[in-house]
Amino acid sequence: MAEPAPAPGQGGAVGLILARPARLLSVEPFFMEFIGGIEERLAERDMGVLLHIVDSPAAEVAAYERWAARGLVDAVAVVNLRAGDERPAVLARLGLPAVLVGTWPGDPAAPAVRTDDAAPVHEALARLLDLGHRRVARISGPPDLLHTRARTAALEEGCRRAGIAPPVVLAGDYSREAGAELTARLLGAADPPTAVLYDNDAMAVAGLEAAKGLDVAVPADVSLVAWDDSTLCRLASPPLTTMSVDVHQYGTAVAEAVLERVEGRPVAERWSPAARYVARGSTARPGVRAGV
Repeated sequence: MAEPAPAPGQGGAVGLILARPARLLSVEPFFMEFIGGIEERLAERDMGVLLHIVDSPAAEVAAYERWAARGLVDAVAVVNLRAGDERPAVLARLGLPAVLVGTWPGDPAAPAVRTDDAAPVHEALARLLDLGHRRVARISGPPDLLHTRARTAALEEGCRRAGIAPPVVLAGDYSREAGAELTARLLGAADPPTAVLYDNDAMAVAGLEAAKGLDVAVPADVSLVAWDDSTLCRLASPPLTTMSVDVHQYGTAVAEAVLERVEGRPVAERWSPAARYVARGSTARPGVRAGV
């Protein structure tokens, strides 16, 4: 005889849905570290993460509806917030407590672990300007994501303030394939950039390999900066300069906010750990090899 479904709010789990190809999880360390931080904090309360991977926003909404009907989770963490995102309103309608991961400007209001996406971009650009770079490009994540838009806007603003040409921005999907293809497109242009900023580590490592395949020297001909530090970045040759975030601590902060939400307590304002510039061998003055 089948066991009855648990009552709402007694699932003993926090739901996390990723609307992205499952293959990306094996090459992008971010979410594994992020989930590890959530799990570590939840384990103290004998709770865990219910991870579900879907292929579309519609499938994500359908999953929330199933979870709410069956009482499978106590709350959800909502990641990769999008322009015009319907998920906060859907979760409010379903009565599923939620914590938004990132800054959400719309209604309905919901507790969020906020992220400053602009300041790290300004820092990275300032470092590149100090090195003498004046032609800067960006390989971003999907353009409908709010943090993608915030980073792109920050780079465009920074270039205007510096009096240099607007950045060339190409949108990818966080995959190695996108990193390689888009880097080759940038470096094959008539007036290629001397510096490229990437939205994750997987695309940056692939971009480094693409540059080598084109006989473009890194960092003598082009400097590369990844977002999110990882073993991939540190073991690359040359090691990649990054905007490094304590992703594990980020996950812990989200878990603490979720626990407050589940327990009916006021949710304290929290921010993700600040990204910081970590210089390695993939950045230098244009035309100069690292360490020279």
